[in-house]
Amino acid sequence: MKTTIDIPEKSLQEAIRHTGAKTKRDAVVTAVDEFNRRRRQEEMAERLPGACPHFMTQDDLKTMREDRKWEAAK
Repeated sequence: MKTTIDIPEKSLQEAIRHTGAKTKRDAVVTAVDEFNRRRRQEEMAERLPGACPHFMTQDDLKTMREDRKWEAAK
């Protein structure tokens, strides 16, 4: 679908740099796809609260990493 939009040049150049796109169109498509992917993930997480009680918390992960360092140092 063709659409004409006014995107600030600085924002577009930053999007091109972050996405590694070769064209402005590719940068915009990549950015929109990434935005949509993140929104879908957020929606899924909202629908599934507590559905995966066995996921590690940040504190659990930190403890596990520290324990591994301790075991490797022995």
